[in-house]
Amino acid sequence: MKELTYAQAINEAMCEEMERDANVFMMGEDIAEYCGAFGVSRGMLEKFGKDRIMNTPIAEQSYVGAAIGAAMAGMRPIVELMFSDFMCVCFDELVNEAPKMRFMFGGKVKVPMVMRTAAGAGTGAAAQHSQSLEACLTHFPGLKVVIPSTPYDAKGLLKTAIRDDNPVMFLEQKTLYRTKGMIPEEEYTIPLGVADVKREGSDLSIITYGRMVQMSLQAADKLAEDGIHVEVVDLRSLLPLDRESIIRSVKKTHRALIVHEAVQFGGFGGEVVGQIADSEAFYYLDAPIRRLGALSCPIPFNPNLERETFPTVEKIITQVKSLL
Repeated sequence: MKELTYAQAINEAMCEEMERDANVFMMGEDIAEYCGAFGVSRGMLEKFGKDRIMNTPIAEQSYVGAAIGAAMAGMRPIVELMFSDFMCVCFDELVNEAPKMRFMFGGKVKVPMVMRTAAGAGTGAAAQHSQSLEACLTHFPGLKVVIPSTPYDAKGLLKTAIRDDNPVMFLEQKTLYRTKGMIPEEEYTIPLGVADVKREGSDLSIITYGRMVQMSLQAADKLAEDGIHVEVVDLRSLLPLDRESIIRSVKKTHRALIVHEAVQFGGFGGEVVGQIADSEAFYYLDAPIRRLGALSCPIPFNPNLERETFPTVEKIITQVKSLL
């Protein structure tokens, strides 16, 4: 085993896949000499050259469209959007072109591309560079949506995403880039659509993903001091969704709290609630299903206001205790 940061794990996954497959290349704004806004592609230009690590203009619509064409022609592009908020600029390509091509051509065309992007808040980047927009992405059939919470998951899931023959949105919550974790020396992959129980428990299930996994684990540690044993389920991918793991956990604990960084109203937590309510797990519930997400307001620049906008360890603990 070796210790890597979340950013280093992503870098290693891309390097390994580019070494394995000559059709894999990377494109995005300032990813070459500057190594990207968060330094994730550090060292890749020197290793693979400008033909495979390609800087693009500040024109998301054009280079995402170019990546779709390259994927349809047999390449496997990794596209980096500097911030996930910028997906709004290329939304037509992202949801109206890439996910639909394989279906519309009767399976004769594949679109094997990965869209990597920094999502979420916590860095004082304010209202237009801090959003969590994953819920709207899951509304479009044909598009896969992945949000890893640890370096181990980030590497394994990204390698799988690059090898997938369908477009994958790979959301990296920016405050996780410097977090560290242990990773095997040998190659490994993690299948999409398989959740991971990060902590076993018997009193309540916290169903979450991304950086809220870390906060939920911290809350679970504190709750354990009071004799409350919380299970933390990390979805890892939202589409495909591991419905079975959600149901299994709720049937075990009889209570569910869904936590995500995105705005609570209209967030992905509502889909998880629906999946539980539509399953046999509903009849095991001893309390209402509850959601905890961000407030319905633009994300403030002020760090204190920004912090209050989102779920915190304290807010998670309060919700858990109210359900018990």
